[in-house]
Amino acid sequence: MSRKTAIDTTAKVPCAVYTRKSTDEGLDQEFNSLEAQREACLAYITSQKAEGWIPVSDHYDDPAYSGGNTNRPALKRLMADIESGKVKCVVVYKIDRLSRSLADFTRLMETFERHGITFTSVTQSFNTATSMGRLTLNILLSFAQFERETTADRIRDKYAASRQKGLWMGGHPPLGYDIRSRELVINRDESEQVRYIFRRFAECGSPTQVVRDLRAAGIQNKSWTTASGVHRPGKPIHKAALYRILKNRVYLGEATYKGESFPGRHKPIITQELWDRVHGLIDEHRRDRTTLPRGQTPFPLKGLVRCGHCDMAMKPTHSRKKGQIQYRYYICINAARAGHDQCRLPSVPAAELERLVLDHVRRLIQTPEVVAKALQQVKRNGAKRPDRTVIKQLTSLDPVWEELFPLEQNRLLKLLVESMVVTTTGIDLRLRVDGLGALVDELVNEEERNVA
Repeated sequence: MSRKTAIDTTAKVPCAVYTRKSTDEGLDQEFNSLEAQREACLAYITSQKAEGWIPVSDHYDDPAYSGGNTNRPALKRLMADIESGKVKCVVVYKIDRLSRSLADFTRLMETFERHGITFTSVTQSFNTATSMGRLTLNILLSFAQFERETTADRIRDKYAASRQKGLWMGGHPPLGYDIRSRELVINRDESEQVRYIFRRFAECGSPTQVVRDLRAAGIQNKSWTTASGVHRPGKPIHKAALYRILKNRVYLGEATYKGESFPGRHKPIITQELWDRVHGLIDEHRRDRTTLPRGQTPFPLKGLVRCGHCDMAMKPTHSRKKGQIQYRYYICINAARAGHDQCRLPSVPAAELERLVLDHVRRLIQTPEVVAKALQQVKRNGAKRPDRTVIKQLTSLDPVWEELFPLEQNRLLKLLVESMVVTTTGIDLRLRVDGLGALVDELVNEEERNVA
């Protein structure tokens, strides 16, 4: 008598266990929260063995990651395995381990449904295959999101109250202070550096000169070590960092929160009188920079030209005398921030550079190959302009150009110029071919407006 062997025909369902913990507290313990979540999920998968459920070998654990977003490495790896078909079921201890955001969770569920993924929470029984299960899931997730937002509100309120009491609430400490028991304590050597910065600016009123002096003296931004032991080395102070120091009211002994100042528990480093002198100069510089109407700003190459030595943008600047612009320049941002000794390219006179660029553009757009490309581009754009009109505009740029305001010149150059790099030996200028048709249209329209 022959014996028949029973064959299990149940389809296998590979199940992935996803675990998450918001903080790193307790993760160094022999049996931590992530392992407890995984053990409970594996026990549930074992209970569903009759349905063909089997755990996959990969672990999808996100320690110390918030559930408020989906920017988590293990979750990304899980979603990639779902896309490739390696996973057919996702098991979590609680739904808020997967996400605390209703919008993010909805997107995740859409991906699950698209790939036929079963989603199960061990401690919250529901089945996503039924409408009641989906309703239960949305209700639970709404409460999870409400809890997250309520917690965030409490944290913000606590932070605001602490700042109003003058407490230091973390972050990079300012130069001149150390942190002890959530309070700022004056660092004697660094506080002298801060006083020097304020006094030097009050003396010369030139941020460029102050930055140069600070580099010569070896004064840098704050160097400190975080509570977790990560060292943050100091960096050279450039103009933006200098202004952050000069505008930081912590040096007056104040704590700020959302634009409001409150008396701090720490001691001030500078006097109100020195602060007022420095900010009087800052306000004066700001007024000087804004006296010229924006539409008349005479820098048609603004935002287009780069320094070929530092690979950084060149910004427009000017010198003034009795409120009137005397000389215009383009200067490498690296030189503007750190001084000319940090860049090989000196300040370039604006009028000379603009004339060279315009001559270069004029020569390029009159070459036969560029004229041919312009004709093709005009026809491709659907404009019905005679070839002679296109050629006329490209070969007689000067009359129309001189009638344009600098901002209009800048707009036309942005249509035409792909890149413009300045070095100590010359200019490398490349045209944007797809802008030739637009340039012709602009020039024709401008000519018609002048005639009218």
